[in-house]
Amino acid sequence: MDLKPLISLLAIVNPLAIVPFFIHYTQGFNEEQKRQTVRTAAISTFFVISGCALLGLQVLSFFNISLQSFQVGGGMLLLISALNMLNARPAEDKPNSATFEAGAEKAAMGNSIAVVPLTIPLLTGPAAMSTVVIYANQAHTIWQHIVLLGYGVVLAGAVWICFSLAEPISRVLGKTGINVMTRLFGLILAALAVEVMAVGLTRLFPILATRYPPL
Repeated sequence: MDLKPLISLLAIVNPLAIVPFFIHYTQGFNEEQKRQTVRTAAISTFFVISGCALLGLQVLSFFNISLQSFQVGGGMLLLISALNMLNARPAEDKPNSATFEAGAEKAAMGNSIAVVPLTIPLLTGPAAMSTVVIYANQAHTIWQHIVLLGYGVVLAGAVWICFSLAEPISRVLGKTGINVMTRLFGLILAALAVEVMAVGLTRLFPILATRYPPL
């Protein structure tokens, strides 16, 4: 069983790195509001992942985009995300983005911030979406598609656990511990990103496969 898709997605989504944002955006929330935010974030994560797995290839076909080109572009996004993580920032981090401010405003108005910005773009941004689409293309049987959807369930469960235990995790790991975990996932993700780009490039330019055969 190939766990590479799950490892890639866990590295990108990395709910541990989003715990500080969850704590920040839920300041002033009572326990019921926090639980509702956790549920909504987990369910939203599953729907984003499963939606990309089921409809992503159809969207590419509609816009007449080849999977090879998408693999190269998606690999570049993964590499950028990995570089962010190696600097101890979330994979989908957007410095100075107004998205965070918008999320804070929504929280202040009493609306749920579980979907924006927690799920999109912090947990499942472009890098996560493109990764799901790339691996969906490699699923040739109904069982492989079910497994891919199962990965969405695993990710939703990871989000649920990390956010539900946000306060204890923050106390135990601290900022340093979370930064170390983020950098470790970033290193793994960088290697996977290079592999995804390499596959796309060799399919776009077959001469690369003959001129530079794998070791």
